[in-house]
Amino acid sequence: MREEFEKMASAGKLDRRHIDALVVLTTSGFCMHRSWGFGKIRTVDTVFTRFTIDFPNKPGHTMDLAFAAESLKAIPKDHILARKAADLDGLRQMAATNHLELVKLVLNSYSGKATTDQIQQALVPEVIRDDWKKWWEAAKRELKKDGHFQVPLKKTEPIVYQVKEVSLQDRLMEEFRPAKGLKARLLVASELLKNAADLADKQAAATEVIAALNAEIPSYQRTQPAVALEAIFARDDLREMAGLPPAPEELGTTAIWSQDLKLGLLMEQLPAAKHRRALESFKAAKPEQWTEALRNTLNTVTAKLCREFASLLIHEGKMEQLKETLARVISQHTASSELLLWLAKDRNDSYADILGPEVFRAMLTAMERDQFNERRSNRLRDFILDDQELLVELIGSADLEVIKDLTRALQLSPSFDDMDKRSLLARIVKSYPAIQSLISGEQTKQESHLVVSWESLERRKNDYREMVEKKIPANSREIAIARSYGDLRENHEYKAAKEMQKLLMKQKSEMENQLVQARGTDFANPKTDTVSIGTIVRATDLEANQPEQFTILGAWDSDPERGIVSYLSPMAQGLLNHKVGDQVEFEVHGQRHNHRIDTIEPYKTG
Repeated sequence: MREEFEKMASAGKLDRRHIDALVVLTTSGFCMHRSWGFGKIRTVDTVFTRFTIDFPNKPGHTMDLAFAAESLKAIPKDHILARKAADLDGLRQMAATNHLELVKLVLNSYSGKATTDQIQQALVPEVIRDDWKKWWEAAKRELKKDGHFQVPLKKTEPIVYQVKEVSLQDRLMEEFRPAKGLKARLLVASELLKNAADLADKQAAATEVIAALNAEIPSYQRTQPAVALEAIFARDDLREMAGLPPAPEELGTTAIWSQDLKLGLLMEQLPAAKHRRALESFKAAKPEQWTEALRNTLNTVTAKLCREFASLLIHEGKMEQLKETLARVISQHTASSELLLWLAKDRNDSYADILGPEVFRAMLTAMERDQFNERRSNRLRDFILDDQELLVELIGSADLEVIKDLTRALQLSPSFDDMDKRSLLARIVKSYPAIQSLISGEQTKQESHLVVSWESLERRKNDYREMVEKKIPANSREIAIARSYGDLRENHEYKAAKEMQKLLMKQKSEMENQLVQARGTDFANPKTDTVSIGTIVRATDLEANQPEQFTILGAWDSDPERGIVSYLSPMAQGLLNHKVGDQVEFEVHGQRHNHRIDTIEPYKTG
């Protein structure tokens, strides 16, 4: 096409500075526009000096040649984008039979390097139509074995194609030697172990890496014991891989566990794949203390670690000790949301005697407590909502009164919004239709309402919030501190804190009951033909011939100094429903009183 473009330039139809760019574009047949993306050049019109180009969202688009020369970038025919447009079936066949060649094609399309994400974007979904993850894992194994590809340990770094072949062992060792810090070296050591079968000289690689790890482990022993422990595992695995003997005076796992460490914190810092091995090494290092240590730590770790702790305890025949620990923290309402999450996820017949309504009470308490933690988590709440069977299974063994109490507690819980509460309550009603009236607000004859002022209702709600948010969490902390003092049989602080816990839980239950029954009012427009709630009664004490005044208000409004009495008091009960002129008799503190009602007036707020 150069000759044609030269003629067009001579005729004044084209600027000569555009000729080279147009020759490249027409030779490749493919292009890239910064806004419209990849395009395929269909035709060159030398009469009207324009291209016809198929862009993804602009098929058959025409473009002036001069504009095309300045705005389009030519894409080589061997570029992955061009190959997808020209020979998609061939690429799919290559993906099935030659992983390396396809990856090489992608890398060469992007100047010899590309990240995993860039490779995925280039191949999915047109070329790789099925399971990308499975395809990429197989391809990556081949890339690591082949000496032409540098596969980085970090996913965000690019994979590089290099003409000169370098063995896998040499590449890994070149990464290991300059790596700074034990954590970075552990990444390379892990790759050596994964690719042990493809190493040319296992002993040479293992000898060098083990010596380097042994030199660094002691400096991490106290400052970063989890990293040191992981390095010891890697070192021992490398030695086993290469058949090498232990080095003299090297640190082992016992040296790590002999320190004054917090088991839960160290375990949380290890990769999940190392949890079981770490626990086994802890058990071996502390054969007398490990059981108690795991039980004491169980309530402070994540659900995933709870599963590992429980698995080891059960495997070692410590099921009863585990269940005793679970039953204790559940009954005391000190179980963490993570422990309860694990128990809910792994619930089975082995825990049948523990899984009951008290577990759900403990869950509500744990979630309420979590709302005031810095590291707030909704994992337990979300699981309760997602698992359609959990709530019904937990309350399945409870009698109706217990279920009613749990329903009230759920209605008052700040851990769920109204829509989520309705969803959970619907599950309960489906299994226990008898509590429909409680949920809908309709009360049975035996369940009377409590008439209360709006002010007293707000005070009681505030008291309940203080109970849940401050007093109970503070008591839980006191119990934990007292427990740390040792021997619970002679631990007076622990016993006192436990007694206070019983009292607080009883008060919490009573307040929940009262708040469900409470009906707020402003005492407006009471009937005054007889004594009723919201009236002021003037009466005469017939024995002392003295005038007295009583204001009869709500259940929580008693103020004797101001003459305000609760309608539930014996005095108010004696006066209610009587008319002016009636003589009434009631008993207060064991003494009989006789009064004549003189006037009945409405109580006015203000």
